[in-house]
Amino acid sequence: MPSHELFVRTVEHYLAPIKAYLDDSGVTEVMINRSDDIYIEKDGKVVKTDARFADEEAYEAAINNILQFTGRSLSDDQPLVDSRLPDGSRVHVAKAPCARNGTSVAIRKFSPMVLDIDWLIELGTLTAQARDFLSLAVNAEQNMLVAGGTSSGKTSLLNALSSFIPNDQRIVVIEDSAELQLQKSHLISLEAQQPDRYGRGEVTIRELFKSSLRLRPDRIIIGEVRGGEALDMIQAMTSGHGGSMGTLHANSPADTLSRLETMAMMSEVDLPLFALRSQIASAVDLVVHMSRHIGGRRVVTQISEVDRVSDAGQYTLRDLFVLKADESGNPGKQVQLVWTGERSALGDRLSGQHLELVSDLIKPILGMD
Repeated sequence: MPSHELFVRTVEHYLAPIKAYLDDSGVTEVMINRSDDIYIEKDGKVVKTDARFADEEAYEAAINNILQFTGRSLSDDQPLVDSRLPDGSRVHVAKAPCARNGTSVAIRKFSPMVLDIDWLIELGTLTAQARDFLSLAVNAEQNMLVAGGTSSGKTSLLNALSSFIPNDQRIVVIEDSAELQLQKSHLISLEAQQPDRYGRGEVTIRELFKSSLRLRPDRIIIGEVRGGEALDMIQAMTSGHGGSMGTLHANSPADTLSRLETMAMMSEVDLPLFALRSQIASAVDLVVHMSRHIGGRRVVTQISEVDRVSDAGQYTLRDLFVLKADESGNPGKQVQLVWTGERSALGDRLSGQHLELVSDLIKPILGMD
C-alpha cells in the first residue's frame, strides 16, 4: 500500500472521534483543548462539541500518528510543532510545558473551494464598486496589504484578488504555512521550514524572501508578514516589484502601518524612524482592512490609500471606502461598504492601457466623472 494511502487510513482511524467535523464542509477549524474538551468553528461561530477521545493515550496516539508521517515529533526540546493532514489541513500542536493544561491541537481545515470575488460580493464581504476599484488597483500594480484579525477572511480575499493579476506575470508566493490558493498558473510557491530536533534545516520567511528576488518575480506575495522580512518586502516594493501583496494582523489601516514599521525594526538594519516611515509610505499604496462581525460574517471594513509622511513624521491615510450602517431598512444588510467621496490618487497614475478597466462605478472615485 502506498505510504500516502496508509497515512490517510491511519489518520482516519486515530482521528475517528472528530472525523465527522473534518468531513463537514461547514466546519473551518477544530480546536482540541484536551482529549475530552473539543470545539469547532462552523459558519463563523465557535461551539463546544460532545466529541471526545477514549482516553489520553488515544489522544496522544492520534497526535503522534499525524506527526510521524510528516517527519515531525513532539519533545521537551520541541513542544510546538506544525504539521498537516493528508487533505492539506494545517495542524498546530502545543504540549507541556508550553501548554499548561495538557497537549492542545488546532486544525485549520483546508478548503479546496476557492471563493471568487463575485461570490464574496454575494456574501456581503464587499461591494461591486469596491471590487472594480481593487481590480483596477491590482492591474495597475499598486502594492497592497490586506489586514485584519484572526479568521477575518484575509486569505480568502487575497486569493480572490489574485484573479485580477495579468496572466503573463510571474508570481512568487512566500508563506510560513501554505494556505493561499492563488488563481494563477505561472506561480512559484515557497514555504518556510522549521528546524528538526537538532536545530538543523530551518528556512525562515526572510531567507525565502531573499531567494525569491533571484527567481525573477513580477510580483511577490507574502502569506503573512510577521517579522524582519517586512523591511525586505518594503524595499522590494520600492525597487521594481510593483503589485506585491501580503497580509498581516492589525486593527485598522493606521495600525497596519505601525505594525509594519515595528516588524521592519526587527531586521538587522538600523534606519532612522523618519526614513523608515518614508519608505513604508512610498512602498504601500493601499490597505484593505477586514473584520469578522457578530454571526461570523466577514466583511471589508475599510479601504485606505497611503499618502506621504507628514512634516511631523506621521503617516497620512485617505479613506476611500468605509463601513457604514445601512439606512434602507433591510435587516439582511445592517452595514455596507460605501465610498467616502474622497478622490483616489490612482486616477493620476493610470496609463492608457488601464483606462479600459475603469468602470462607470469607479469613475467618480478616480475623478473622471
